[in-house]
This record gives sequence, structure tokens and C-alpha cells, in this order.
Amino acid sequence: MDQSLPLPSQKPNLRMFALLGLIVAVWFALYNLIQPLANWVTYSLLQLQTDSHLGQSVAFFLYDVPKILLLLSGMIFLISILRTFFSPERTRALLGGKRQGIGNVLAALLGIVTPFCSCSAVPLFIGFVESGIPLGVTFSFLIAAPTINEVAIVMLFGLFGWKVAGLYIVSGLIIAILAGMIIGRLKLERYVEVFVWEMQATGAVEGEKLNWSDRIQRSWVSVKEIVAKVWLYVVIGIAIGAMIHGFVPESALAGIMGKQAWWSVPAAVLLGIPLYSNAAGVIPIVSALMEKGASLGTVLAFMMSVVGLSLPEMVILRRVLKPQLIAIFIGVVALAIIITGYLFNLVL
Repeated sequence: MDQSLPLPSQKPNLRMFALLGLIVAVWFALYNLIQPLANWVTYSLLQLQTDSHLGQSVAFFLYDVPKILLLLSGMIFLISILRTFFSPERTRALLGGKRQGIGNVLAALLGIVTPFCSCSAVPLFIGFVESGIPLGVTFSFLIAAPTINEVAIVMLFGLFGWKVAGLYIVSGLIIAILAGMIIGRLKLERYVEVFVWEMQATGAVEGEKLNWSDRIQRSWVSVKEIVAKVWLYVVIGIAIGAMIHGFVPESALAGIMGKQAWWSVPAAVLLGIPLYSNAAGVIPIVSALMEKGASLGTVLAFMMSVVGLSLPEMVILRRVLKPQLIAIFIGVVALAIIITGYLFNLVL
């Protein structure tokens, strides 16, 4: 009797893993069909000319939309599985007691895999400060979390390959680490609102225990929720990118955002700071800009300023930070992004 008790709980797990394997197989089959299907619809079904501006734009759109959505779904699922091992309490526990340097590196790495965005900035900031985490370490996390996200990684990988995606991850980590260390060295605690320091630490509660069935189910829910929120940005961004791809002259963009224009990198960063978008909307535009001759460093600097220095995050952070610290935060990160853009343009 006792030996037969685990079987009912194992059967749903086996069925779930079997279904997951089938989904993975279908995913790969669909991914391999995207290119020929997009070409068939564009040039055979719609009978557009292969060398026409409209034909190139339509083919670009029909290929990139399903490709990015498939890549996005797969990456969100994998990242969500990883995220189930990191609760906010565990994140604070890992960062607590760490010194400058090591703490900044660890905080930036955790920022990549933890499920926090600008909407989580205030409670996270308060929780980190309460846990005794240094201010500079906290900022390394808050910079890395929105800037290096799974949407940006998967879309860069899908559009440019693993080298560009890897450069984006490395440069984002360096920016988060160095900016956090600079802010920490400046001793800016006086610019944190007083009520943050007065709040009592409430003791971390360890996250609930999850089995693999729970993790898979939660990851699937994350896929549905995130894709439902960003798919429209993907479509709009790729539509804009398709128009640039098909109709905008190469010389125009190369002159504005090429390596020869020394002012292009700071201009791209200044343009990106007040804009509010996410990686799903901005990266297809980045892809089209690069195809037209814009330099990699310039467009990546633009993208990082949009997703890493978003206006909504600054507004939310104003609840816990004084304007002086917000201004220093924007200035340090913007300067780091500009330097990164110049370095990319120099070596690539």
C-alpha cells in the first residue's frame, strides 16, 4: 500500500514532461518553417517583386514577427524556470553583507536572472536598504535588472547572433558594476529619503518550496502573461523596422548614426532617455537601423538608454530617492553607456 502512494503524483509529472517534449519538437519544426513560409507568402501568394521596397518590407515583417515571438516564448520559459529558484527574500539574503566590488558583481549577475523590472524598484530598494546592502550594490542590481533582460537577449540573438548578444550582456554587466561602484564611492546615502532609513527591517521569509511540476506550470503562466503584454510591441517595432528596411535610404541613416558622426552616440543616448519602450519594441528598430548602415555601438547605446533609463522608473524611484541622487544616477549610467557605445564603434 505504502509503495503505491507516490504513483498518482508521479503520473501527472510524466504526462507534463511528455507534453513539454512534444511542445519543444513542434517549436523547432515551426522555427525551421518560418523563412520559407514568409518567402512563399510574400513572393508567391502576394506576388510581390523580390527587388521591390514593398516586397522586402513585407518579407522582413512576415519572417521576423513569428521568429521573435517563438524565440521570446522559448527564452521566457527557460528564464522563468531559473527564476523560480530566486525569491526576493533569497536575493536580499545573497546580497546582504557583501562589500563593494564583490557585491556589485554579484548584484549585477543576479539582476539578469531575477524577475524584477522598474515597477519593482521601490519595494526592492527599501528591502535592500533594510537588509544592510550598500547603496552602490543596490544600484548595480537596479541597473542590471531592467537593462539586461531576457527579451533583449533573445531578440539580439535572433537578429544578430550570439556575438552581439554576448557583447550586450558583457557591456550591460560592466555598466551596472562600474556605475554601482561609482555611486557607492560617492557616499550618497544622504540623498535617500529619510523614511527609508527609519523603516524597520521585517525579517525575510523563505520562499515556498516548489517541485518541478510547479516550476513548469508557473513558467508556462509567465510565458502567456509576458507574451500577452509585449506581442503588440513586437509587431509595432518590427513593422517600423520593416519600413526602415524597405524604404529608408542607407546613406541617410549611415550619415546620422554611422561611426563617422562623432556626436551620434551621445545624441542616441540623450534621445533614448526620455523615451519609454521595452526591448520588444526597440530591438527590431535597432536591427533595421544597422542594416541601413548605422553603427552597432550607436544603436546599442540608444537601446540601453531606452530600456535602462526609462522615465517611468525614474518617476517611481522618486518616492525613495531625492532628485540629486536620481540626477547622479542618470548621469553616471548615461556616461557609461556613451563610453560603451564609442568602444563598440572603435573595435567593431
